[in-house]
Amino acid sequence: MAGLYFEEFTVGQTFAHEVRRTVTDMDNMMFSSLTFNPAALHIDHAYAAGTEFGRPLMNSIFTLGLVIGLSVQDTTFGTTVANLGMTDTTFPKPVFAGDTIHSRTTVLELRPSKSRPGQGIVTFEHVGLNQDDEIVCRTVRNALMLARPQ
Repeated sequence: MAGLYFEEFTVGQTFAHEVRRTVTDMDNMMFSSLTFNPAALHIDHAYAAGTEFGRPLMNSIFTLGLVIGLSVQDTTFGTTVANLGMTDTTFPKPVFAGDTIHSRTTVLELRPSKSRPGQGIVTFEHVGLNQDDEIVCRTVRNALMLARPQ
């Protein structure tokens, strides 16, 4: 199992995830279509050319999902019970097709579950960066994690 169990995490532990992903126009079109988001800023090149960005922006929810997804192999693959929520999500820089995104995760807090024996809550900070190491996404996520089997 690639994921870590609850007690294998420590506060302050940081993961620099090796897997990177170059995002494409197809990713943006497909994600926006699948989520019924018709915002011209994501799917209309002619419209986007007239904006301050001059081209379509990657859908920020796609970016958020990718940043968290890039963390899974090193942290939670097979050991997550559920995502409990995300807070403090920001997108300080835009993402465009052709950008290569990588991710870094830090463990902020740990606590055993009061209502679910054998599980615990891990608070992660996920930071997404582009190919120039500029932060493009940051979020704090609470995940319910399996404890090591007894």
